[in-house]
Amino acid sequence: MSGAGAPGGAAPGTTYAAAGVDVEAGDRAVALMREAVSRTHGPEVVGGLGGFAGLFDASALVGMRRPLLTTSTDGVGTKIAIARALDVHDTVGIDLVAMVVDDIVVSGARPLFMTDYIACGRVVPERIADLVRGIARGCEETGTALVGGETAEHPGLMGPDEYDLAGAATGVVEADDVLGPERVREGDVVLALASSGLHSNGFSLVRRVVADAGWGLERHVDELGRTLGEELLTPTRLYTRPCLDLAADLGEGLRALSHVTGGGLAANLGRVLPAGLQADLDRGTWAPPAVVDLVGRLGGVPLEDLERTLNMGVGMVAVVAPDAVDAALRGLAGAGTHAWVLGSVRADDGVRDADVTAGAKGVDGGSVRLRGAHLAR
Repeated sequence: MSGAGAPGGAAPGTTYAAAGVDVEAGDRAVALMREAVSRTHGPEVVGGLGGFAGLFDASALVGMRRPLLTTSTDGVGTKIAIARALDVHDTVGIDLVAMVVDDIVVSGARPLFMTDYIACGRVVPERIADLVRGIARGCEETGTALVGGETAEHPGLMGPDEYDLAGAATGVVEADDVLGPERVREGDVVLALASSGLHSNGFSLVRRVVADAGWGLERHVDELGRTLGEELLTPTRLYTRPCLDLAADLGEGLRALSHVTGGGLAANLGRVLPAGLQADLDRGTWAPPAVVDLVGRLGGVPLEDLERTLNMGVGMVAVVAPDAVDAALRGLAGAGTHAWVLGSVRADDGVRDADVTAGAKGVDGGSVRLRGAHLAR
């Protein structure tokens, strides 16, 4: 009828593309990522990309005595702002896998599969494919099948070049093999597994320090041996295979694992200690990475704030029986993971001072004391 408007008052001829959503671009992104995703698939993955949901054959679980499924979800945080600023998008996907899958490994579980979610203001197929290739690379390294995902275009809600990443994974562990506070004993030894740098936590602090100092990401920093941006985009180290091998090799000798993410070393270690015990850690056993020193010096950040925010060079912690220390260190070294004795577990004396962390992350568990001063680089 002449002069009639479209339903809802929309202008005649309005399309989804005109509203800012490019369905064809999404299809091109899937085509670009298909090969990388397929490399993460073993015979357990049923079907391929494009289904409404991923299918995973769980027949192997039938042979387990009491299989417990574990699940974890996370994102990459504001490290994404660094990736966007540098227009480098093939590494933060590895960070995503690390944040999700290595949280599962803490319980002693083997990861089975993962899904991802990418929200963006505009689908740029090559950029989305780079993001997913990074996720696939991390999944491949950890033995995790990437069975599905979603890319959502949100024009008007996010800027054209903005995006965010999230993921979720599922793993399995025998009930008798679950790691955690129930296995930790007085006299156990705490081992540190070196980080690859800042990993994916504390970037709100780091970005603020860099911005206040007026430093550009392209600035070459002699003490880092590369540009600031290259250092900050270093992917998170993946501990999945070394830690699962450690569990297999040590058996009951591996008591607990702690993934050092948001909150720092002490807050995360305390989550896997039972009430009444304290991990006594010696800062003098290691020197934090140069990038941590740089952030602290450049921003005048107090040590206590650095320790509550950054991993300080320790990305994962293993609590082991005293007679398992040598075997653990040999196994980790053989896997290319630098590790060292960080401290030991003792009875909690109840003293609470600035060096003690207790009750962090809402967990009523053990406490952690950090003493001494770090080694100089």
